[in-house]
Amino acid sequence: MHAETGTPEIHGLLAEYRSAQALLDATRRAHTEGFRAMDAYTPYPVEEIAEIVCDHHRSKVPLICLVGGVAGALAGWALAWWTSTVSYPLNIGGKPFNSWPAFIPVIFETTILFAAFSAGIGMLALNRLPEPYHPVFNVAGFRERGSREGYFLCIEAGDARFDRVRTREFLAATGALEVHEVEP
Repeated sequence: MHAETGTPEIHGLLAEYRSAQALLDATRRAHTEGFRAMDAYTPYPVEEIAEIVCDHHRSKVPLICLVGGVAGALAGWALAWWTSTVSYPLNIGGKPFNSWPAFIPVIFETTILFAAFSAGIGMLALNRLPEPYHPVFNVAGFRERGSREGYFLCIEAGDARFDRVRTREFLAATGALEVHEVEP
């Protein structure tokens, strides 16, 4: 840790592997050892690795979508009520100004609109996107092979079990071709 800022000296350790299977085995071992703040990089999606690295069972997107939908329903009702009773009251066919069945299409549409926007924005926020800069791009090997032919596992310094020396030894023991320190 830097004494002045309190931030870690490195972002983490990045290990390169020969194949997707080697990366999958290393990811399983890292998860078994208790590492949780880690990420894997492959040139194509590998579903088994994603299941280990990402905990899909605790996603907050459905809750964010629900809150957005409820907020949309309330906003739609408030909009319809305000316009029909306060802002622009019209007596149509002798119906009362506050006729809730007439509000249903507006409430439905604003519910869907708010839920969709909150799901999209929530997903982007929880995935920390857009992310124009990431520290792993500081590693030359990752820049050269990261999206074409490389298989990488990064264990972040923020992990509770992270120790620079022991984690480096652990990654080397998993069969890594190289282990790089990732500068923040």
